[in-house]
Amino acid sequence: MDQVFDLVATYGYAALYVLLMLGIVGLPIPDETILVFTGYLISRGTLKPVPALLTAVLGSSSGITVSYILGRTLGLEAIHKFGKYLHVTDERLARVHEWFDRIGRWALVAGYFIAGVRHLTAILAGTSKLSYRSFALFAYTGALLWASLFLTLGYFFGERWHEIADAVHHYLLWISGGVAVLVLVYLLARYWRKKHP
Repeated sequence: MDQVFDLVATYGYAALYVLLMLGIVGLPIPDETILVFTGYLISRGTLKPVPALLTAVLGSSSGITVSYILGRTLGLEAIHKFGKYLHVTDERLARVHEWFDRIGRWALVAGYFIAGVRHLTAILAGTSKLSYRSFALFAYTGALLWASLFLTLGYFFGERWHEIADAVHHYLLWISGGVAVLVLVYLLARYWRKKHP
């Protein structure tokens, strides 16, 4: 993971853009940790706040748009076929699809804050033929909120950025697990109601 931080420290905005784009598409890149580290670099004066925020939003927006286009053009069949390369299992896809159907566009905003979900919500937005205009409004708003939060954390925690990054990672995993349990309970309740009207 240190190599990722070295890339951001050495190549600055370009590395930040590419890493966030690839991470949002679904590659195993520690997105939140990169943002917290970038916030730390801002606090040191290595990077400037406005260009860093714009780069982070553009990188994450580009990544989520790629996922949306994949869903819209290739559809679910291709996602099932090639999803394993982006860590998209049938189980995860079904879980997120149920969630997306339930809360729709807001999933594009909330999905940024749940590990392993953000690129799936964009794929599902594409497969559900959500208009690009609606997708962009919610997905790019989510990117702005998400990037702002983690850059701010890194900025204010400064030298303790690694400590806060570990805590963020830990709590995001707990939140993701909690969401998974809630979705499972909801699905079981629906199944029970269908079997016992």
